[in-house]
Amino acid sequence: MTAKLDYRWRLREVMAERGMFSTTDLRGPLVERGIDLSASQVYRLVVEKPERLSLRTLMALLDILGCQMTDLIVPVAAAGSGRARKAAAGGGAPAGGRGAEAGVGELRPRRARITPTQP
Repeated sequence: MTAKLDYRWRLREVMAERGMFSTTDLRGPLVERGIDLSASQVYRLVVEKPERLSLRTLMALLDILGCQMTDLIVPVAAAGSGRARKAAAGGGAPAGGRGAEAGVGELRPRRARITPTQP
């Protein structure tokens, strides 16, 4: 069985290490490098783990913060499959032992399954 991987997004931590405590501190330098994101997009980029990120934006972040990709993205083992989480939700901590640490951002809605009805 292949190990499932996930990652931890450390943009907010790296920004704080460099004295940048507001998402607006990042918007101007991004625009200077040709990355024009709205204030809400920059906010989401900082506070949430992105599912998709353009390489141009990533390279701009690395340049602005003077860091390496491994400073922003830390690989970690995935907490477990969806089935393991469902089984654990009935009683006890979710798979991976995360318990109460699991944030709302990790909860995703289930896709609706639409089946045709017979008249």
